[in-house]
Amino acid sequence: MAKGKKASGKHYTSKGERRNSYGVKERNPAQRMLNKMAALNKGKDVVFTIENPNKNETNKPFIKVRVSGRDHLKRLAMGAKG
Repeated sequence: MAKGKKASGKHYTSKGERRNSYGVKERNPAQRMLNKMAALNKGKDVVFTIENPNKNETNKPFIKVRVSGRDHLKRLAMGAKG
């Protein structure tokens, strides 16, 4: 038996005309920061977005900085001792 033609869906690209429901939800920046700090205090890793301190990199106005939850808890414990 001969094989049929392959599906042509591999080359389809969405036009992006409609917004999906995931991006519609409004987020409060203050609550988001509180959630990140709570996650850090539980020992979870968190990614913060900050302004790029290197002003020569004009194509990257912001950078992401990963903070280890383990290291954060160690620093808190060291501060409580001293």
